[in-house]
Amino acid sequence: QVQLVESGGGLVQAGGSLRLSCAASGRTFNMGWFRQAPGNEREFVAAITRTGGTSYYNDFVQGRFTMSRDNGRNTVYLQMNSLQPEDTAVYYCAADDDPRDYGSSWSGDYDYWGRGAQVTVSS
Repeated sequence: QVQLVESGGGLVQAGGSLRLSCAASGRTFNMGWFRQAPGNEREFVAAITRTGGTSYYNDFVQGRFTMSRDNGRNTVYLQMNSLQPEDTAVYYCAADDDPRDYGSSWSGDYDYWGRGAQVTVSS
């Protein structure tokens, strides 16, 4: 079975940085990151294509977050810089088993989900 395991979450002060990792046990997928804060709906953060040739970002993280992947390790990363309290949320890794080299901001495109990593940013 496909399993996704997130790591790297924690508590940081505003302006700090964190790097999230997501290790996939199965084959290579198009990958995405989503986040959900208490009382809010899940929202798109970033996505990267199967080959890593193209990445996509929500406007509210553009220029601060960078998504990358290492297909040799079957792992994707989310480097988060200039973190702000409004970035506090549970961050979820997701895999899209689409045969195309494809990136999507729609959660319904994703077939597998990790259990989430807590990111807390204090002021």
